[in-house]
Amino acid sequence: MLLYCPIDQQELDLIAAANWLAFPPRLPEQPFFYPVLHAAYATQIARDGNVPYYGIGYVVRFAVEADYAATFPVQNVGGPDQEQLWVPAAELADFNQHLLGQIEVVAVFSAP
Repeated sequence: MLLYCPIDQQELDLIAAANWLAFPPRLPEQPFFYPVLHAAYATQIARDGNVPYYGIGYVVRFAVEADYAATFPVQNVGGPDQEQLWVPAAELADFNQHLLGQIEVVAVFSAP
């Protein structure tokens, strides 16, 4: 299953430090990891949310074992393409073990 995640520079640096094979642990104020199912939704968050707040936003794409991903119900958080998985922060290390291949940057957005 292909998933996407909008991230900031700090998270990108941590992913790179993990050889593009894992997402970093969540911060205490982040109880969930929210990968999204649609590239357009990840793009919207990176461009319209991360750029104004951080000055730059990235979209990464990654594959995860479909059977494992199916253990996390799809959550619709708005429109038809605004779907995400809610992975409890405590389960992120296990989630990382089910990634297939490397995490890759597919889009970069920055302030003009």
